[in-house]
Amino acid sequence: MSLPESERFESKLGKKPFLVTMEVNPPKGTDLSEILKAVEGVRGLVDAVNVTDGSGAIMRACPLAVAKAILDAGIDPIFQMTCRDRNRLALQADLLGAAILGIRNVLLLTGDDPKAGDHPEAKPVFDITSAALMQVARGLAQGADMAGKTLTGSPRFCIGAAADPGAKDLEAELQKCKAKIAGGTAFFQTQAVFDAEGFGRFMAKARVAPAGLHKPVLAGVLLVKSAKMARYMNEHVWGIRVPDGLIARFEQAADKRAECVAVTVELIRAVRGAGADGVHLYALGWEDLVPEILKGAG
Repeated sequence: MSLPESERFESKLGKKPFLVTMEVNPPKGTDLSEILKAVEGVRGLVDAVNVTDGSGAIMRACPLAVAKAILDAGIDPIFQMTCRDRNRLALQADLLGAAILGIRNVLLLTGDDPKAGDHPEAKPVFDITSAALMQVARGLAQGADMAGKTLTGSPRFCIGAAADPGAKDLEAELQKCKAKIAGGTAFFQTQAVFDAEGFGRFMAKARVAPAGLHKPVLAGVLLVKSAKMARYMNEHVWGIRVPDGLIARFEQAADKRAECVAVTVELIRAVRGAGADGVHLYALGWEDLVPEILKGAG
């Protein structure tokens, strides 16, 4: 399916005052009914839908196929690609394949270590870094592969990258972000944010002229389901720190879904006030709550 240019995520960057994206995980199997139901539920509410690539090093269906199904449903997908499982030949082939299928948005990542997933004996590849992959995507768009060979037909990409506003060394993180922009990054989606003040400090530093980050930054907002889930993430998921006060709220809540809505609405409002150009929602299976959350957040 070919989307009108006005509905393309790329056309909204720098123009729409507040962007919203949502993430879905491909199924561990072939049934896309739940994903397509979730996507239909946010039609007109989100600007694009990310499709993860073996998130958590868990084996799931090919994200390229799922991204194509979402595109066919009339919503612009963001195809995530990690360097964990493919060498440079396969990475370039999949980028070209995405372009052939009409998928332009690509979020390029390093990828989680297989030891953390459900196939810990799998051998990681990591042939090139995510920063190098951005250079590859830009080179393909300019008509040549990594070996300098000319392409017959060039792809068009809107390249995204990850950012970590909670990094201990913000200056180092900002330098990484600047290098990603030099590599062709057009937007950033961040790790899950629970500290709006810390995010505000990151954004304040990021916007300092003349060498600041002048690309849209979408703050990651994760839907917490329970105190147990929050504690697990604090112990096992890199880059996430759910505050004790928030965990206490879920311990006392009679209705966990209602509390999830309330907390997520508060987080969206807080990061928006702290300078975010949008939000990226990690729904984690509770995609059906997204419409209510976005309505509550205004």
